[in-house]
Amino acid sequence: MTAVRTALVIGGGIAGPVAAMALQRAGIESTVYEAYTTTADGVGGQLTIAPNGLDALRIIGADEAVRTIGLPMNRTIMTDGRGRPMGEFPALTGLQPSRALWRPDLYRALHDHAVAHGVRLEYGKRLVGVDETPTGVTARFADGSTATGDVLIGADGIRSTVRKLIDPKAPGPDHVPLLNFGAAADVSIRGASDAAYFSFGKRAFLGYWAQPDGTTAWFGNVPHKEPMSIAQMRKTPTAEWLKRLREIFADDVPGRELLQHTSADQLVTLGSLEIMPKLPHWYRGRLVLVGDSVHAPSSSSGQGASLAMESAIQLARCLRDLPDVTSAFAAYEKLRRDRVEKVAARAAKTNNSKALGPVAIAMMGLMMPIAMKTFLNPEKTLGGEQRYRIDWAAPVTAETQRSASRT
Repeated sequence: MTAVRTALVIGGGIAGPVAAMALQRAGIESTVYEAYTTTADGVGGQLTIAPNGLDALRIIGADEAVRTIGLPMNRTIMTDGRGRPMGEFPALTGLQPSRALWRPDLYRALHDHAVAHGVRLEYGKRLVGVDETPTGVTARFADGSTATGDVLIGADGIRSTVRKLIDPKAPGPDHVPLLNFGAAADVSIRGASDAAYFSFGKRAFLGYWAQPDGTTAWFGNVPHKEPMSIAQMRKTPTAEWLKRLREIFADDVPGRELLQHTSADQLVTLGSLEIMPKLPHWYRGRLVLVGDSVHAPSSSSGQGASLAMESAIQLARCLRDLPDVTSAFAAYEKLRRDRVEKVAARAAKTNNSKALGPVAIAMMGLMMPIAMKTFLNPEKTLGGEQRYRIDWAAPVTAETQRSASRT
């Protein structure tokens, strides 16, 4: 039986509210502290919640809220820059389909679900330091306030403050040489309404899907060697970025049409794609990391949010079942590290394919039918990721604890 009764959750994005709701179910009281003064309404592009993520949300009763706002993607269709099909990945048999949605909608759904179930969220609480004692941890915030709990959970994203408090030498995110954009184009592109399309154009990659309101959601990845943050990208007016994108996709189908029907005020500039390298330390003392702060595969994985949800729930299980903080954190890392690192490795390979030249793309089109019958078979490629299920009722055992201590 755990000795943990209270938790401080730093970060109100995706992992934070999920962790708080899972902790609540485990009998642990928590408060979520968000650095920004308001919720993340209107901030962010598109993402996908995979079947394993939806199943994780089921444990805290939030799956239906997310299914409602997401569009089911029953297949993924890959095309070349001329719009010609190269291959099709059907959804895995026996699983609910992934949901495509906008990040702000997901934030709102999780926030509202957490509040409705009694989770306390405080805004304008930027963490600046911690003080630990043998029996607890106190968070110090920039506004001069403090909060004390048994443990502190860093769900504060890819530029985590908690990560640096755990290990000042911890690496930060690595950039992927691709710039990320997103928007909703005011045009309906002909195609299946239940499919995500991935188009490998002459100069850049484009993903898109039809929306019920007649618009088309799209995201683009454009090769770019130097890292560029969101703040750096926003120094250039969106109208100028839109002009550049129209030039980049000028010879692509349907990229040209989508960009022509996208306005500057619709365009979201999201900086370079980023990925977290392997971290030597997931926890120290009474501090532990969850979500993007510890494992952030690039968006190419389609698993970033889903893995964050899984980890938040597995952490709550470990804190529920193991008698002390150290053994709980060690078991949590044991349960999660191999899985998230494998997904990150797969995503890195996907990133490489987005920067292929015309000749390589043509070859990929020729090889795709063979590849999908062998090493790109959807079940072989994604089955282990998407069929993952957490057994909430099963206790995290002492054997899990001993195995974790040997890693």
